[in-house]
Amino acid sequence: MSATLIDGKAVAARIREQIATDVARMEAEHGVRPGLAAVLVGDNPASQSYVRMKRKACDQVGIASFGHNLPADATQEEVERLVGELNADPQVHGILVQLPLPKHLDEERILSMISLHKDVDGFHPVNIGRLAMKGRDPLFIPCTPHGAMVLLEEAGATFEGANAVVLGRSNIVGLPAALLLIHRNATVTVCHSRTKDLPAVCREADILIAAVGRPEMVKADWVKPGAYVIDVGSNQVDDPASEKGYRWVGDVAFDEVKEVAGALTPSPGGVGPMTIAMLLKNTLRGAELVLSGQV
Repeated sequence: MSATLIDGKAVAARIREQIATDVARMEAEHGVRPGLAAVLVGDNPASQSYVRMKRKACDQVGIASFGHNLPADATQEEVERLVGELNADPQVHGILVQLPLPKHLDEERILSMISLHKDVDGFHPVNIGRLAMKGRDPLFIPCTPHGAMVLLEEAGATFEGANAVVLGRSNIVGLPAALLLIHRNATVTVCHSRTKDLPAVCREADILIAAVGRPEMVKADWVKPGAYVIDVGSNQVDDPASEKGYRWVGDVAFDEVKEVAGALTPSPGGVGPMTIAMLLKNTLRGAELVLSGQV
């Protein structure tokens, strides 16, 4: 029997509708419009596309968006100065520094300079540190793993006592996803390139999150029958039959895994829309922190 499709587009649309309602109410009652500033350094086409997508999403829910583009040869001091100005701007409730940054820039230092109360990506070391500590909560949760968790909730996954496997240990997805699962009392294994007998480890998972960036790596015989599978991957592969000559696939071999899994996200159309929705939700939260006097 085919897996239940976890429709990220539909869930994200519902979340965005609620955000738009909350933004309109905030502006009407308090005269405050949440604002998101996006910092783009260089001319990476993928990064430019992501930033455009995020700014368009802001416009659709009534969030003000501010674009700041710096040349690829911008200095560390120039980027830090811009972040400092945005930290001080009362119209900006969230700051997004689009990654990756050019190699000559100190990414960790720049991210750590973002005000803790405007860290809508959830990458500030203090926010990650809080996520890693028992009994502590970050001000903001990283958007992609947060979106993955919401989709698991929507699909009816049971976290407590579940065996969860996360493929990938990146700071952006893998590690925070593992921490979020631990917070929900799952027993978590984080896999990587040194993991022995990776398919066997994955087959033990009641919940499997794939975030390795390798096209269709997870095959049907890697998946426990009935498992919840979240495909975070987004990979461009050649496809001569396509009009563009390529297509996008996830880290999971969708057509074969859907015959084994209990529930499965597509890619595209699964986690991607949720990432944007969580970014908008975090920006709204940034404005709420100001109104509540927590900043």
